[in-house]
Amino acid sequence: MRYSSEHKAETRARVLKEAAKEIRAKGPDNVAVAGIMARAGLTHGGFYAHFQSKDALVGEAIGTMFADARARTERIDADGDPRAVLRAYVDFYLSPAHRDSRDRGCPLPTLSGDFARAEPATRERFGAGVVGIASRLAVPLAALGYADAEAESRALLAQLVGGVALARAVGDPALSDAMLADTHASIVARYGLEAAR
Repeated sequence: MRYSSEHKAETRARVLKEAAKEIRAKGPDNVAVAGIMARAGLTHGGFYAHFQSKDALVGEAIGTMFADARARTERIDADGDPRAVLRAYVDFYLSPAHRDSRDRGCPLPTLSGDFARAEPATRERFGAGVVGIASRLAVPLAALGYADAEAESRALLAQLVGGVALARAVGDPALSDAMLADTHASIVARYGLEAAR
């Protein structure tokens, strides 16, 4: 049976969405193609109609992860006040809900360690996602008058990612909450976001 190109694109998107969730939940080395295909409602045999290899799937799933993360924060970008934009992003990123959403949240806190050991092409795709998020953060920082908003955005992103990664890693729920709250308070004070909502 021949399928339309639209059907093939929809199927591929479904596989990528399932792969992105699985990779965030388990890491790229612990996912199985057969399991991803089954969750997408397909057989393992259909995999090669869409991807050349598991590495190719992982590489493309990275783009899906960053697109999903961006879609969840589109409304933050819509606000014109740079302090409000930055505060909304920080509030979202350092929230318990984001910390607890490993399979849906930003891939950076979950997968940075995994992709540090990945093949160069995969690291490049992951790096492009990092640059994309940092560039979005640079927009309100530039509007707030930071001369090197790109450098400032990379430093801010590193603190956000580190705060969530550590909050996820510790076993004590009180310490996890404190990691989020302390990181949040530090960023809010540094950028003068106290009054911004």
